[in-house]
Amino acid sequence: MSALLLTNATLAGARSHTPELPLSGLQLNELPQFTDQYLLIEDGLIAAYGPMSEAPTGQIPVRDVRGRFVLPAWCDSHTHLVYAASREQEFEMRLHGRTYEEIAAAGGGIINSAMMLRAMDESELYDRSYQRFVEVQRQGTGAIEIKSGYGLDEASELKMLRVIRRLKETNEIPVKATFLGAHAIPPEYKQDRRGYLRLMLEQVLPKIAGEGLADYIDVFCDTGFFTPGEAKWIMEAGAKYGLPAKIHANELAASGGVEAGVSMNALSVDHLEEMDDASINALAQSSTIGTMLPGCAFFLGIPYPQARKMIQAGATLALASDYNPGTAPSGNMNFVLSLACVKLKMTPAEAINAATLNGAFAMQQEPVCGSITPGKLANLLITRPISSVGYLAYHFGSPAIETVLRSGKTI
Repeated sequence: MSALLLTNATLAGARSHTPELPLSGLQLNELPQFTDQYLLIEDGLIAAYGPMSEAPTGQIPVRDVRGRFVLPAWCDSHTHLVYAASREQEFEMRLHGRTYEEIAAAGGGIINSAMMLRAMDESELYDRSYQRFVEVQRQGTGAIEIKSGYGLDEASELKMLRVIRRLKETNEIPVKATFLGAHAIPPEYKQDRRGYLRLMLEQVLPKIAGEGLADYIDVFCDTGFFTPGEAKWIMEAGAKYGLPAKIHANELAASGGVEAGVSMNALSVDHLEEMDDASINALAQSSTIGTMLPGCAFFLGIPYPQARKMIQAGATLALASDYNPGTAPSGNMNFVLSLACVKLKMTPAEAINAATLNGAFAMQQEPVCGSITPGKLANLLITRPISSVGYLAYHFGSPAIETVLRSGKTI
C-alpha cells in the first residue's frame, strides 16, 4: 500500500462528506478551512484528515506543508481541448477591429478549426491533445470535460471522440466526453441546416451511443448558430440515448438558450455573458448549473457574466476555462480564478467553490473529486507559503501553486 502523510496543513475545501446538491446562491461563499491539520493519502485516495494531535504515526512518508494551503484540484467542466491547431491569425484580425461574427462569416472561427481537424491524422491529433492534457494537469486541473464539435462531419466527430476516449483511458485524471456536433453548420450544409442536424442526430449520434463515446450532448444555442427550438430537438435526441445535456447559451445575446436548457433539465448551461432578468430568474429557479467562462470574455473583450446578480438570485454557478483555439486559448484555471474575482466580483471562497466542488457537480464527478473528502481521489493543490486563499486570485502574475498531486503523487 502506498501512503503519504501531509502535516501542519491548512485545508481549504475540506468536507466530511459531499453535499447532496451543488452550492447555490450565498452558499457559494461557504468554504470550510481548517488549520494545523494532517491529511493522510493511501493508494491514491484521501483516507482521512484531522487535527495534528490526532495524526497517525508509523512508517508513513511525511511531507511537512507548514504555512501552505492544501485545496482540491480544479474541476474544469467546459473545454475544447482536442483541436488541430491554433488560430492566432484571427486574434490579429480582431485586433484590427473585426468582430467574432465577421470572422466566422469569412470562414474563420469554428469552421476554420473544423477544416484543419478534418485534415489531421488521428494519431497526430491525439499527440497534440495529450500535450495540452498534461499541461493543464501541471497547472492544477484534476478533472476535465472535453467536447467534440471541431469535426462537423461523421468521420471527424467520431475521430475527436475517439481521441477523448484515449485521454480518458490514460487514467491520469477523470475525463468526461461531450458530443457537440451542433457547434456550427459546416459549409457543405449551409443551405440545409435541418439536413445537417438530421445527419448528426439520426446517423452520427446512434454510432456514438453504440460505442459509448460520449457522456453528454451539447449545442451552441445563440445568435447566428442554433435556435432554442433546434436546441430542444438536439437535447431530446440525446436524452433518448441516455446523454444528459450541457448547452452553450447566452454568449453573444440573451437568445433564449438558458431558458431552453432549463426547460430540458440540462445539467449545465455554459457561457452566460449576456443574461437578462428572465434568464437569470430561470436559472436561479432551476437545478441546472450555470457555468461561467471568464477566459472567453477576457479574450474576446465581451461582457463578463453578472455573477453577483446570479448569486443574489440564488443560482448555482461553476467556473471553467473554455479552453479552445479561437476564443479562450488557455486552460489555466488559476487565471480563471483571478478573473472571477477581479472581473466577476466573486469572493475567493465563491470562486474556489465554483471551480472545484460545483465544477465536479457539472461533470457528475462529485463522488470522486471537487473537495477534500475521505474516499475521493487525492488530486490536490499545495500552495507555496501564503497568508490566505485570497492570495491565489490576488497574485495572478505568478502561480501560487507549488505542488500538484495526482492520485497522491507529485506531477
